[in-house]
Amino acid sequence: MKVSEVTQYLESIAPCAYQESYDNSGLLTGNPEQEITGILITLDCIETVVEEALQKRCNLIIAHHPIIFKGLKKITGSNYVERTVIKAIKNDIAIYAIHTNLDNVHTGVNLKIADKIGLKNLKILAPKSNTLTKLVTFIPKVNAQEVLDALHIAGAGQVGDYKNCSFSVTGTGSFMPTEKANPHIGKALKQEQAEEDRVEVIFPAHLEGKMVQALKKAHPYEEAAYYLTPLHNENQEVGSGMIGELDVPLEPIQFLKHLKKAMNLEVIRHTPLTDKVIKQVAICGGSGSFLLSAAIRKGAQAFVTADFKYHEFFDADNQIVITDIGHYESEVYTKELLGDILKEKFPTFAVNFSETSTNPVRYFT
Repeated sequence: MKVSEVTQYLESIAPCAYQESYDNSGLLTGNPEQEITGILITLDCIETVVEEALQKRCNLIIAHHPIIFKGLKKITGSNYVERTVIKAIKNDIAIYAIHTNLDNVHTGVNLKIADKIGLKNLKILAPKSNTLTKLVTFIPKVNAQEVLDALHIAGAGQVGDYKNCSFSVTGTGSFMPTEKANPHIGKALKQEQAEEDRVEVIFPAHLEGKMVQALKKAHPYEEAAYYLTPLHNENQEVGSGMIGELDVPLEPIQFLKHLKKAMNLEVIRHTPLTDKVIKQVAICGGSGSFLLSAAIRKGAQAFVTADFKYHEFFDADNQIVITDIGHYESEVYTKELLGDILKEKFPTFAVNFSETSTNPVRYFT
């Protein structure tokens, strides 16, 4: 199996198009055509993880956090980033990062946290806009279903928990082929009319090239008429954070105890406890302070995330309990998530979990 087979599958689940603008997800080192000897999954890829990969005969490291985050102007081994990259390249080890794109899909990092805590009725906390496109095309009625099937296979028509969604209405198409045309219907230089279906489907914007290719391949006309419209709609399956409900409402102190046990935490930094029973819980793996206003607006009584600064805790304003559980602690179960994803697709291929603790934070108790 080649590196590209694994990375393409991962990107079918968490497309790189969904990563944040500051991010650097994707293949960072290595040849996509390289044959894989083994896969090592880690939260962070640092020197010791590359050494572990060598010992376990793994030549593909899949990490959540990109080791190359900002541009490297030189690679001399002067810091841990450069040393990690040098060691990986010298030993033909590919490094692949799947970061905010995995954060931003509804089946990603935040779903894993929600499962650990025991939340249900889950929704994206801050859905993204401008990630969808509408395709409108005109097809001879007798060929409409065939073309529509091709568009669905290419990825069109997914709306929430519904698939193969479309809208169509029948009308009359009118055209005159020129003498250079090779028409599917009619004759050159003669005005023709045909019963056609106007078909509309929505698809993820990053699939535009694939969608147009599928349309042209399946459409019977020599020249397929279509137009594309970017949509400002919120995509309910793509965005930051998640919000859900506990099965049984908990008093704030009981919620903290439940959270500590569920996430295997040493410590929780939190704001003063409110007098509100906790039922709705907002979550965001990693640094989530930017979502505090959304969590309050959506009615959450608690917000589970990491990396809150001192003054940002004041913004809770007694409306919500902020629980900062630590960046590493909030995302460490991403390794399990990636393992499950790969094992489902490649059940006969060995997937290894890194035993190296990459958490740079220590607690003195």
